[in-house]
Amino acid sequence: MLTPTGVPVINESVDVGADDEPDSDDDPALLRRAVGLRLRRLREDAGISGEAAGRAIRASHSKISRMEAGRVTFRARDIEDLLTRYGVDEDGARTELLRLAQRANAVGRWQAGPDLTTARADTYLALEDASSLIRCYAPCLVPDLARTPSYAHTLLAIAERGSAIEIHRRVELLVRRQQLLDRADSPRVWLVIEEAALRRPIGGFEVWQGQLEHLAELSARPSVTVQVLPDHVGGPAISGSAFTLLRFAAPEFGDIAYLQHPNGAQFLDKRGDLDRFNEVWDRLCVCAAPPMQTADFLDRLRTPLPPDAN
Repeated sequence: MLTPTGVPVINESVDVGADDEPDSDDDPALLRRAVGLRLRRLREDAGISGEAAGRAIRASHSKISRMEAGRVTFRARDIEDLLTRYGVDEDGARTELLRLAQRANAVGRWQAGPDLTTARADTYLALEDASSLIRCYAPCLVPDLARTPSYAHTLLAIAERGSAIEIHRRVELLVRRQQLLDRADSPRVWLVIEEAALRRPIGGFEVWQGQLEHLAELSARPSVTVQVLPDHVGGPAISGSAFTLLRFAAPEFGDIAYLQHPNGAQFLDKRGDLDRFNEVWDRLCVCAAPPMQTADFLDRLRTPLPPDAN
C-alpha cells in the first residue's frame, strides 16, 4: 500500500542503524535528501515550526534545518520522535521512512532499476512527492504521469515487461503516483509531448481516444502545462531519452534529473549535467507549440467512435 503522500509502505519493523546489509546501489547523499524532503513536508503539513520540531528531539532549530536539507545522518530515535510529533501514527508509514533513513546512513552509489517497482522505488517517489515542479519528456510516447491505465498497460504488454501480474502491479503503482496531481497542493507539471505520440493509436481506437481525453482534462488544469512538439521538429533529435526534471520549493535544494534508458535509470544532480538537461528542455519548449494551442490540437484528434467499431 501507499501512504497518503503516495510513497509505498513496507510493512516490516526496522531500526535505523541496524546491521542490515546496505544496498550497494544506493547513493546516501540522494537518500538523505529524500528523507529530509519527506520530513520537511510532514512538518509543514502538520503546521509545526522548526523550533517546535527541534524541541521534540531535544535539539535546536538548526538541527532540524540540517536534517531537512539532508546534510546529516539520522538517528532512529529522532525519526521516531519527529513522526510522533507530526502525527504520523500509521506503522507502515513510519517503517517506510525509517528504512529510507537507514539506507541514507549507508555508503554506496546510485543506479536505479529499470522501472519504479524495484526495492529503491521509495527514493524516487519521495523526491517526486516533495517536488514543486515536475517537467517530463518521453520521445515517441506520452510521459508516464499523464498516461491512462489502459495506455500504460498496452505499452508494457507490447514491450513484454513482465507477466500479466507484474504489468498489473506496475500500472497500479503508476496510478498511485498520479494521485499527487489531485492534491490540493499538487506540484506544477509541465509536459512536452510529440505530435507523433498523440497521433499513434496505441491500444486501439478506444484506448487512444481515452488517452487524448485524459490529456485534454489535464491540460485544462491550472497546475498542468502541456505543449505539443510538431512532427517536423523531430523530438528524438533533441533528446533520444526520456527524462524528468524535479525542482523543489526550498531554494537550498537543487534540481534533480531522472534519466531513463533501456538498461535502467539514473539520478543526476551535478551542475554540469543539470545545465545540459535544462538546455535540452528549453530547446524542446521553444520548438513546441505554445500551450494555448494544445486544446485545439487535441480536439482535432478526438473523434466519435467509428460506426463500424465493435
